[in-house]
Amino acid sequence: MTENDIRISQYPEQIAVVRLGSGAMVPEWAESSSVFSITATATHTTLVCAARSVPKKARHVRSFTAFAALGTPDLEKPGTLASLVAPLAAAGISVVPVATFDEPWLLVPQNDASAAADEWRRQGFTVAPAKPA
Repeated sequence: MTENDIRISQYPEQIAVVRLGSGAMVPEWAESSSVFSITATATHTTLVCAARSVPKKARHVRSFTAFAALGTPDLEKPGTLASLVAPLAAAGISVVPVATFDEPWLLVPQNDASAAADEWRRQGFTVAPAKPA
């Protein structure tokens, strides 16, 4: 699969990454969005969700824009994530990756979303607004 086979969809809502304690239940305020992810380790639980209802007292980083890399179904293919992240790192743009079975999602600080999309286009990727499901 080449870069030209990957289509990147940009989602409009604001996303937050929230740190919860080890074994924490999903809080009632956690709202689903284009991407909703729960990752638990022995030391903590991380929640990726809509930023609009995350309480200020919660330990979190907000104001991410979510991008989904469509057309990347091979989870074992080396280099797919690197081909998406490396150009942004070279441009000084931070990325938080989140994976589903079907595609990698990339969370980019909202202030850098346009620059990220422009950089991916320079690398030969197609970037477009997401179509609602």
